[in-house]
Amino acid sequence: MPTNPLRDLLQPARDQGAPLGAPKPRSARAVWIGRRRYAPIHDLQKQLVEARAQGRLGDTILLLEHEPVITLGPRANPENVLLDSGALNERDIDLVATGRGGDVTYHGPGQLVCYPLLDLRPDRCDVRKYVRSLAEVMILLAREHHVEGGVVDGMIGVWVDRAAPEEWGGAEWAREIAKLGAIGVRLSRWLTMHGFAFNIAIDLAAFELIVPCGIRDHGVTSLHQLTGRKLTVAEVALASAPQLARGLDLDVARVEDLSAVADLAGALIAPEAVAGEGRGAR
Repeated sequence: MPTNPLRDLLQPARDQGAPLGAPKPRSARAVWIGRRRYAPIHDLQKQLVEARAQGRLGDTILLLEHEPVITLGPRANPENVLLDSGALNERDIDLVATGRGGDVTYHGPGQLVCYPLLDLRPDRCDVRKYVRSLAEVMILLAREHHVEGGVVDGMIGVWVDRAAPEEWGGAEWAREIAKLGAIGVRLSRWLTMHGFAFNIAIDLAAFELIVPCGIRDHGVTSLHQLTGRKLTVAEVALASAPQLARGLDLDVARVEDLSAVADLAGALIAPEAVAGEGRGAR
């Protein structure tokens, strides 16, 4: 069976190692911040991006799971939300308009959300390459749990064959493709916001409340559905440094646990940081 084209593209570089004299990857700080409601974290992202622009913050990756929320991108079709606001309130599901790309998305407990807050300048100013790197992180995370996935032309995200999750030869060979992870990003001045959502043990029935990303023809799945293993988001997140480093081509030493921290902005932004540790760090 054909193999994953994206994996084949990246495999030689992994096998051969970095060439002699190659520059060391940029470093990034990855933090697990636990379960949080969407709106405060959206505001936190804006604060951190501004601090990144001012050189008071280095490249930072937020890892978390959200309380139940449906988010709509700027060009989202409201008809892809299948319940009205009153019915969502009864289920304690927030409805939030946001600035990321994409249509309608659901986030909730059991889903790993990753928000890389990076400065792509000067040598990474390629939106498509950045989006592919987010997909590669999810492909690597899935592979850690014996699930193979890949990308599909014309449909953003990471996809698997629900009928044979241990194999991925491309959508044309799959019997039942399903989305394992979604991607939605925003870039301003080459500073990134938002990121990806990777389904670990999320309640898949919640996706019946929307038309996920405006795609009606294919379903949504999770690692739990594919493998039978019910992992926690925290355990996957805290062990994800190698996949983040490889997929994003960053030096990520470890994932710090800040899930008990209330003032995340205060914990992450260093007022005394110099520009050389922020914007100028490559």
